[in-house]
Amino acid sequence: MRLDIDMAFVDRARSAAGRIADGIQPTIEAYTTTSIERTVLRLLGINGVDENDVPLPNIIVDQAQAAGLLEDGIAYWIGSAMLHQGLSLSEIANALAREEVSFDRIPRSDHDTVRRVIEHEATRVCSYIKGRRLQRERLIARSNSGTPPYLYVIVATGNIYEDVIQAKAAAKCGADIIAVIRSTGQSLLDYVPYGPTTEGFGGTYATQANFRIMREALDAVGRECGRYIRLVNYCSGLCMPEIAAMGALERLDMMLNDAMYGILFRNINMQRTFVDQHFSRMINAYAGVIINTGEDNYLTTADAYEEAHTVLASQFINEALARRSGLTPWQIGLGHAYEMDPDMTDGFLYELAQAEMARIIFPEAPLKYMPPTKHMTGNIFKGHLMDAMFNLAGVISGQTIQLLGILTEHVHTPHLQDRYLAIENAKYIMDNARHLREEITYKKGGIMEKRANEVLKEATSMLEQVAEISLMSAIEDGMFASVKRERTGGRGLDGVIRKSERYYNPFPGIFMQELTSSDFSPVLWGNPAKGQGRGAE
Repeated sequence: MRLDIDMAFVDRARSAAGRIADGIQPTIEAYTTTSIERTVLRLLGINGVDENDVPLPNIIVDQAQAAGLLEDGIAYWIGSAMLHQGLSLSEIANALAREEVSFDRIPRSDHDTVRRVIEHEATRVCSYIKGRRLQRERLIARSNSGTPPYLYVIVATGNIYEDVIQAKAAAKCGADIIAVIRSTGQSLLDYVPYGPTTEGFGGTYATQANFRIMREALDAVGRECGRYIRLVNYCSGLCMPEIAAMGALERLDMMLNDAMYGILFRNINMQRTFVDQHFSRMINAYAGVIINTGEDNYLTTADAYEEAHTVLASQFINEALARRSGLTPWQIGLGHAYEMDPDMTDGFLYELAQAEMARIIFPEAPLKYMPPTKHMTGNIFKGHLMDAMFNLAGVISGQTIQLLGILTEHVHTPHLQDRYLAIENAKYIMDNARHLREEITYKKGGIMEKRANEVLKEATSMLEQVAEISLMSAIEDGMFASVKRERTGGRGLDGVIRKSERYYNPFPGIFMQELTSSDFSPVLWGNPAKGQGRGAE
């Protein structure tokens, strides 16, 4: 018997989250952004940089914005330019970048004609992304994917070639998932660096070339180990949809993609973020990518015991927004963390209650469970014990994605030996307690059950309040992570553009047509049905 959760409150919370998502949807539908328009160009195949290393999508979108044309969508104006000049897509892109052709001299073309030209290109790239998705499914079906929780570790050298060495070593030690930590501050860059990079800070730049290099390396070590090794990166920040597109093209498996993280923790304008996250999640949905949300970050600025309900409330909101972008439950990797004060009496019970509650409320979600970091000290022995307790909570509560605690990861890229010890710790705990979940029951009306229902009721009350005042107003009031942001403040507001009645972007229609078809069911794990059963117990 699992925890007895009051499902009436779950229904109320999910209903309130739906109203919250519906409340923000008119803003999402009314606006586009410079990053979305750059993504359209990238998906159409426009890539590369000029002689000053400025990305071509930035050059072209900036020119269209200066001419006041982005309200119609860059796809319409690129199509018009192709028809007017009689050039191919790549030829017109280079001509615009070299200023041989100017948007203000391009007349409007017939919309139907433009659509035929652009949708030919869009359909081609969508077929390619679909092929990459199917390739993943075939590789997973042929491999030994193991049993969740899947072990997730990081590499963060700043040099993609060094990252490859670290990632291969981690996979050979038993890691299932490799996350390439992104260079510090990249989320605030309003462009995507180009090509392989070797000089990141605290991580490695997210570029399409780096994605390709790591994907090839993990495929190679996966064949050697007889397992499919999953690759993770970050599509957040000012280039959220662009990086999602790059990940789709290079067959990444997971993307850090949260609806509110950029607003709360990077001070990116909330309108920009809500519009960008919607399109980026459409791309992830179509590509069969699992998103990882960032609720664990709330507990870095707020107390894990007192503010636990804010984590659950955000999980409901992330779920509601993700479903509106076409993501299926098995692609919505909701985040939470083991971050309570280790000196708290019965802290493990509260942590386990939180983890069990998330598993029961979101039975199909590949939950992403974060390790203790906030209360780590220089005591390495206690640190390993805390990580072991976290691993035990993960296997008992049926988590899917277990981010391993590694002692030196907060200082620099983890030592190989520290990563090995983290994997050894997790494998020992999870192998020895593999079926403990099926052997134990929880006390009716006990500490854990009371705690879970208290958090659920608080989260429900919070969500109903947010639904009443709107999500943007709640963020302005500091209801999430104790961080306040202004609706018209933050970075990137100048890149938000209201759409005209003529606005055209070919990709949402293509994506949603297939996502809503009955035969779209990406295989994300070795046996999704088995994973769902474990989570729903």
